[in-house]
Amino acid sequence: MIADVTFERTLYQPAPNKFEAGTGNIADAVGLGAALDYVERIGLENIARYEHDLLAYATRGLASISGVRLIGTADDKASVASFVLNGHTTEEVGKALNQEGIAVRSGHHCAQPILRRFGVEATVRPSLAFYNTCEEVDLLVSVVQRLAWSTGRKAAG
Repeated sequence: MIADVTFERTLYQPAPNKFEAGTGNIADAVGLGAALDYVERIGLENIARYEHDLLAYATRGLASISGVRLIGTADDKASVASFVLNGHTTEEVGKALNQEGIAVRSGHHCAQPILRRFGVEATVRPSLAFYNTCEEVDLLVSVVQRLAWSTGRKAAG
C-alpha cells in the first residue's frame, strides 16, 4: 500500500494496491474453501432436511411444555425455535440454558416489528444446525420444562 515513507511525507502505491494493507487473509480463504468442500460432501439438501427434522423435533418438545408459547411456526422456516415461557423473562431462560451449556439468543433479535405483531417484545431463540443432535434438543427441552415446573410450584405454593 505504501511506496515510500519518510518523516516528511508518505507516498502511496496507485490503486488498487493503495487499499491493500498487509498480507492478504490467506488462512480464512483456505478455511472457507475447506468448509465449502465439507458442505458439498454432505449435500445442502441433506443438511436442510436434517435441520428441518431437528426443528420439528424441538418444536414438538417445546410445545409439550405448559407455559411455552412458540413464536413463528411456519412449515418451511429456518431452523430457529423462538419461544417465551410464562413467568420468566427471556434473559432468565437464556441464563438457565447457558448454565447447561446451551447457547441461545434472548432478546428482540433486531426484529421488533414482527415480534410486536405476535404481541411480544423478546423471545428465546435457539438456532439449530446440522451439527446439533436430538440429545442436545432433549437437554434444552428438559431445562425449559424444569423452569416451567418451578413456576408452577411457585404459583401453587
